[in-house]
Amino acid sequence: MKERASVSEYVGGELELFRDAVRWKAYWASRIRRYLGARVLEVGAGIGANAMLLATPAQRQWLCLEPDPRLTLKIEEALRAGLLPSSCAVQTGTIDDLSPDQRFDTILYIDVMEHIEADSREFATAAAMLADGGHLVVLAPAHQMLFAPFDAAIGHHRRYDRAGLRELGATSTLRLEKLFYLDSVGLAASAANRIFLRSEMPTRTQVMLWDRFMVPLSRVVDPLTAYRLGKTVIGIWRRS
Repeated sequence: MKERASVSEYVGGELELFRDAVRWKAYWASRIRRYLGARVLEVGAGIGANAMLLATPAQRQWLCLEPDPRLTLKIEEALRAGLLPSSCAVQTGTIDDLSPDQRFDTILYIDVMEHIEADSREFATAAAMLADGGHLVVLAPAHQMLFAPFDAAIGHHRRYDRAGLRELGATSTLRLEKLFYLDSVGLAASAANRIFLRSEMPTRTQVMLWDRFMVPLSRVVDPLTAYRLGKTVIGIWRRS
């Protein structure tokens, strides 16, 4: 008999709130899109917003893996509505529910790794499922000094910095290819007044202010800082 999939209820309420942060999504997507292979595993796919943003006909397979059954239902609804390409599929559970023999060209953790308590174990499991030449991409909130009630309210165990992500992958057989920050303007705003971090959840007005004004400024400023400052950190590893 097949074991029951690992399920859990997502405690955060920000998925719909940040869904319309189109400038931010376009920004980070532009930095990772080149690493998307033909077979993609997205761990913690949420409501399917990232697959809607990133999936193209170039992907023969895009598996949305999500532990919350309520959210997998939303992805299934998006599939039926034609909002996702036919190459997309959804499965309820965690990476432990997949066959260890499965192989992917890209494995994505977009604002997910910080929710996983045993992150080193998770990373090792994912690394073992990468095909030769495949990439593992982790995008996460940066800087533990910014950990706030907002983080706790949506189930974060930690925030990362470059050193933290480097250490996360240090014991794996993968080679670290890229490690950089994004959103330097957002970092400055958060450090100065914690406009988004004082309460357990930012307002839609605050999110739209950040997305419409700060993110475009970050796209100008970040290259000037050589991507060494930011509110988000991205690590990209490759299986040689």
